[in-house]
Amino acid sequence: FQVLLSWADKHRRLKVRANAETPEDAAKARELGAEGIGLCRTEHMFFDSDRIDIMRAMILADDKKERKKHLKKLLEFQHADMLELFKVMDGLPVTVRLLDPPLHEFLPHTEEDIEALAKRLGKSAQSIRDSAEHLSEVNPMLGFRGCRLSVVYPEVTEMQVRAIIGAAVEATELGYKPFPEIMIPLVVNVREIRLVSEIIDHGIHKVLKEKPVSLTYKIGTMMETPRACLGADRLAPAVEFMSFGTNDLTQMTYGYSRDDIGKFLPEYLDRRILPVDPFESIDTTGVGRLVEVGVREGRSARPNLKVGVCGEHGGDPASVAFFHKTGLDYVSCSPYRVPVARLAAAQAVLFEKKRSGGSGTA
Repeated sequence: FQVLLSWADKHRRLKVRANAETPEDAAKARELGAEGIGLCRTEHMFFDSDRIDIMRAMILADDKKERKKHLKKLLEFQHADMLELFKVMDGLPVTVRLLDPPLHEFLPHTEEDIEALAKRLGKSAQSIRDSAEHLSEVNPMLGFRGCRLSVVYPEVTEMQVRAIIGAAVEATELGYKPFPEIMIPLVVNVREIRLVSEIIDHGIHKVLKEKPVSLTYKIGTMMETPRACLGADRLAPAVEFMSFGTNDLTQMTYGYSRDDIGKFLPEYLDRRILPVDPFESIDTTGVGRLVEVGVREGRSARPNLKVGVCGEHGGDPASVAFFHKTGLDYVSCSPYRVPVARLAAAQAVLFEKKRSGGSGTA
């Protein structure tokens, strides 16, 4: 198996990273040949039983002062988690996405859970119900999430940046080589990037002022909306990398909810209305065209722009072949799909050579 993969590595152009948040997943990804983490979903770090109540208290805070008190505790958890990731991925890039989901996802929904949380936090159950109702959304996929959270609650982003860069500084002091890449999610225009980048830069400078070490880092964005892809030439000068989040990009392009598609997808596949599940294999004629436009327009404005993909399509062979053809620098997928992506990336090169009349054999 390792010999076969070593042959693939000699031929492929695409780098292969993994989507991972825990040291265990990161270690498994590295064992399977991942060349970094292409997507670290920071919200997953707050759902543990010893952290979720602190996260809820932060969300339910009455004012910024109270919110910052809880953010200090969350900072400790996030710093510790990021430090472990940087240790495991020593010498390899780690792309960390800022908080992305709508805040109501962290809150309890049943009466029993609301009453229990009220007792633990010393708040009234009614105040928690009111907050949950205020934060609930008709369509959370299109709502108050992604970079919009950074705009409204910059202190949350400041905490995350301090955790990421602080952990990178500590890892450096311990002899490791961390390469953090901070990713701004769900942007639609360059003004969002500039505003959130200012918050990020401010947080980085505060950390490095306290501990002045030499640190390499990048700031980039996640391309998940059609508008971002169509305006990539305007976004590119403001970032150092772009990563296509093809899961959400597919949802927004099709108008399909990934969570609800199962109600009609079998019928669509049986009747050949769709050739394949668009969340499993990239739709090259629709979503794929948006990716192509994003890559072309982005590099027209910034020729050295690094471009990748971090949706689960990064582990699908047909999708990997398309991403190779499109000129992406890397794909990122779940740890156990890393070997598949490595083989698919090599096959894409060999098929390309075969079509052009060159040698198509290993």
